[in-house]
Amino acid sequence: MAATTTQQPGAQYLGEAVHGASSRVVAAATSLLNAAHEREELEPFIAQVLEALARLADAPDTRSLVAADSTYDALVRMLDRPEVLAELRPRDPLAPARLRGLRLQQEILAAEGGSCSAQALAGALGITRQAIDKRRKRGALIGLSLGRRGYAYPVWQIGLAGLERVLAELRDLDPWTQAAYMLAPNRWLDGETPLSALRGGEIERVLAAARLYGEQIAA
Repeated sequence: MAATTTQQPGAQYLGEAVHGASSRVVAAATSLLNAAHEREELEPFIAQVLEALARLADAPDTRSLVAADSTYDALVRMLDRPEVLAELRPRDPLAPARLRGLRLQQEILAAEGGSCSAQALAGALGITRQAIDKRRKRGALIGLSLGRRGYAYPVWQIGLAGLERVLAELRDLDPWTQAAYMLAPNRWLDGETPLSALRGGEIERVLAAARLYGEQIAA
């Protein structure tokens, strides 16, 4: 008896839908599916987003909801639409908070020259990729987890004197929070960002601000 293969109804429907969809819609759907593949923790949320879009697609005045330039940009832009959030809220009350988190991550990755791979950072610093991994693991560099895609390294770290000492004060925080701290105006630095202050050579002031911040978080 010949072996037969079975296909999930959803997968079959998706395959059929792609044939009749515009390239823009296919690109947008691909971006979302890539996001689900690359970031496991986003999978349940993205599934809810797609379900909300399916319901919205039945509305007579539905317009194109997303222009896919990149995976996370596409997701954030789509979630900015009030009709999508309205569909998501009953099933996921934290949807607005998740959107804010995704938007903040995009801002961190793009800030001050953007981010790069471990290989690119190793080339810029004149060391090996293995050395970059070691520095990240011991907390001497900020490596932002992108799930299955590995890590992104903010380029503003390159040649930044005093960074390792500051990160030691922030060792109890996750790397995304450390990066956000470095980029945000700081009240203990008179509104200057820790990154700007370090660039100005004010290492001791930044260390003191980091200690106060750490104490505030722990309280």
